[in-house]
Amino acid sequence: MSLNRHMIREEAFQVLFALQSDPEADIQTVYEAIPHHDEKQIPPYLLTLVNGVREHQDQLDEQINDLLASGWTINRLAKPDLVILRLALFEIQYAENVPTVVAINEALELTKTFSSDKSRKFINGALGKFEKQVNENN
Repeated sequence: MSLNRHMIREEAFQVLFALQSDPEADIQTVYEAIPHHDEKQIPPYLLTLVNGVREHQDQLDEQINDLLASGWTINRLAKPDLVILRLALFEIQYAENVPTVVAINEALELTKTFSSDKSRKFINGALGKFEKQVNENN
């Protein structure tokens, strides 16, 4: 079975989440440990997401910090929410052929699966704020 982009994003989330605990882990090993698929070869788009988020993590985290309410820091965020925000911001800024609205909708879908309704509202607000800032600067 071939994975669609939504499924790839879910698996990219899982790989990135696992790599938070063990940044030195091998991506292939982490990928093969994900349940619910028979694929042994990592899809190219998953590598684009995982490697891209890792490569740009400091910049993405700085952007996330700027989106937070006064008194909040990135360290207070739930880890799933942080990973979802990193993925979405990476896709918005660096992924080819991914409209901003698609990246935001996919982030909200990931939140439904891996986080909470309260987090979904927070992520929607943060990404909406980012989108507004980008539009104002263009």
